[in-house]
Amino acid sequence: MGDRQIQISTGNLTLTATLNELETANQLWESLPITGRVQIWGDEIYFSIPVNVEEELGSQETVQAGTVAYWPPGSALCLFWGPTPISAPGEIRPASAVNVVGIIDNDPNLLAEVPSQAEIIIEKIEG
Repeated sequence: MGDRQIQISTGNLTLTATLNELETANQLWESLPITGRVQIWGDEIYFSIPVNVEEELGSQETVQAGTVAYWPPGSALCLFWGPTPISAPGEIRPASAVNVVGIIDNDPNLLAEVPSQAEIIIEKIEG
């Protein structure tokens, strides 16, 4: 499929991310563009998206900074840049296992500037 890039826009911040080949990533790609409202949990942004898939084989209970993931219980896309309220020291732990669908190409710490309830737009970068 080649590199599939998405653009993440909120306020005056624009980041890009590269999606992987997971079935969840395929469904995300097919559902774009998506507009949502930012919710914040620790150093994680999440928001509901119109994708409904189960936890996939290889889902992860901890992730790296910059991970773009799908959280099945909430049908939510998650963007991680640091620890959540349930993280142990030195780890980033989602609320429960997530399907990792990609990685942010820029500095994920920029997400710390995004306020709760900001509009967020995810769209394909056609190229």
